[in-house]
Amino acid sequence: MSGPKITRSDILQASKGMLQMQLYAVFTRPTNGLGPVMEHIEEHLAFQCDLERKGIMFGAGPFWADNEEDWHGEGMVIIRAASLADARAIAESDPMHSSGARSFTVRPWLLNEGGLTVRVTYSDGARQID
Repeated sequence: MSGPKITRSDILQASKGMLQMQLYAVFTRPTNGLGPVMEHIEEHLAFQCDLERKGIMFGAGPFWADNEEDWHGEGMVIIRAASLADARAIAESDPMHSSGARSFTVRPWLLNEGGLTVRVTYSDGARQID
């Protein structure tokens, strides 16, 4: 890539006034087909729910194939962590990764734009997230 070097500081300055929430995106993919992934899916989902309860999990879910129907075992997990090293340690402790069923890459991600609307109606217990 040619051109000037753009640093974290440059981006923070350019996005001053935006959310600037530092998160970490974990991209996860099968290492040896879907068999090992499915063998560890229950442990993995329990681990994910534990991260959610602890406030570490920001969001997670599968990547569909381009036909939007099939799943080839890939997914993404967005977590809160103090550093890239901490994020990697969290990802390593996922049963999918510690068992070798999946491998992963962690990338620092700065959340700046977007929005979330939550509507709860008490009388019928309805919930809506947009």
